[in-house]
Order: sequence, then C-alpha cells, then structure tokens
Amino acid sequence: MPHVAALYRYPVKGFTPESRDALVVQADGRIEGDRVLTFRFANATEPILRDGLNYWPKTEGLAVQDSPSITPLRLTFDETAQRVRIEHPTSEGGAVLVEAGLDEAGRALLCDRVAEFVLATPEGDRLREPGRLPLVLLGDGRTAQFTDRPRGFISVHGRGSVLALGEALGQDVDERRFRSNVAVDGLPAWEELQWAGRVRIGDVEFEVSHHIVRCLATHANPDTGVRDTPVLTTLTHTIGLEQPTLGTLLLPAPGSEGGTIRVGDEVEIG
Repeated sequence: MPHVAALYRYPVKGFTPESRDALVVQADGRIEGDRVLTFRFANATEPILRDGLNYWPKTEGLAVQDSPSITPLRLTFDETAQRVRIEHPTSEGGAVLVEAGLDEAGRALLCDRVAEFVLATPEGDRLREPGRLPLVLLGDGRTAQFTDRPRGFISVHGRGSVLALGEALGQDVDERRFRSNVAVDGLPAWEELQWAGRVRIGDVEFEVSHHIVRCLATHANPDTGVRDTPVLTTLTHTIGLEQPTLGTLLLPAPGSEGGTIRVGDEVEIG
C-alpha cells in the first residue's frame, strides 16, 4: 500500500527543510509553519496581486533557482523563541554564520550575514545588481505565505520516480532537490503523474490540482550548492516526459478543513 515515507516543511523560503513526523494542513492548502519567512530584495518588499491573492515571486528574493549556493546552509528556526540560526558546514563540522531573533536588530543582522555570504559566491554579482541590497527578511514567523504560487498547495512526489530518475542519470538522486512536503513510498515510477480526482492521505482528503514542472533549483546539490546534475533534460530527453515534471500538487478537497498528516499514513488514490 502506498504510504507517507517522509514529511518536510521549509520555515524560510529557499533554505533548509525540516524533517517532520507530522504536518498540519490548513484549510487554505498551506502547511502550518511552512515558508513563514523569506529574504527579499530591497526593491521587492511588496507582493503582487494574482488571482485575487498576494503573491511573492521567487525571482525577487533568495531562492535556490537563482542562488544555489544557499543550499548547503543549515538553517533552524525556533518557533517558540522566534529565533533563526544559520550554519555553514565546514570540514570541522560546521560554523555558525548567524543567530538572531526576529526583532528589527535581529532581522538586520540576519540579512547582513546572509548577504555577505551570497556576495562571496558565484551568484554574488546578481545580488550586486541595482535595487537588490539591502536584503529584507519578511514574514511574521507564523503565517505560511511565501509559497511559489498564490494558492497554497501540498507538494507530493513518489520515491519510485526519484529512483527512476537516478537510474536514468546513473547516480543516486537526493529527494531534497525537489523540496516537496510529502514523499510517498510504494508507488511505481511516475504513477503520481497519473493521479486525478481525489487522494486521501491518512484522514485528510485532497483534490489533485496539477503536476510540478521543475526548475533549475533541482540541479543544485543539497550539500554543496553546485549545479551538478542535469535533472531537467534527463526528465525530457532521456525519460521522455513532455515537460520536466516530477511530483504533483494537491489542495484540500472542497469542504475540507484540512487536518494532520503523518509519516506512515496510507495514501489512497481515487
């Protein structure tokens, strides 16, 4: 029986995932505690309106697609203390880049240290473009609002698909490249791309929305930040998908108030 193998949420957009035993799915389709903070460029601190909802394009802030060097940074977020800690792993086991709270001084310190780090990477020139600096850390630390799309979605991939991609590449592929909320075991490769209608995960019923067309973020090694794997062309040219697609987006079914999904929950299709 297909079942939930792993659950992830991303407190700060573009940074380290948290591995969780359970996730709370809100009625709006977002994950509680997911993407509650984001580092934005100085000239991009206001959302745009799309489909009647506030939307924060990832191209206007730090995200793996355009800033892969942030991938190796290890970020932890203390929800209770509202405090962010970012480490940069080294051969000695890791060095603290910055740790601060979400008051004005803490946000400024977090932005300064992260900007200093990015400026020293191959993507530094992009951050030096007019209007990019100083970075601004947005979000109240509690409201999930900085998703890639105006609507909140639960992102799901099957581990069978990741394994098939690795076989096509001739190497192991780390599922963290895909930044999903839910990883499912027990599905044949690409079966999640055939889902339609309703999907139940544990006690929560979802409606299938659409597939996830991937971007250059998937090329970045989660441990090094180097773009070392041609995921997009492998999905299309080698595997033969029409678009570089891996994973599916779900929304709570109409009338659903969401609920809690857990590692080990059965996944029922149809």
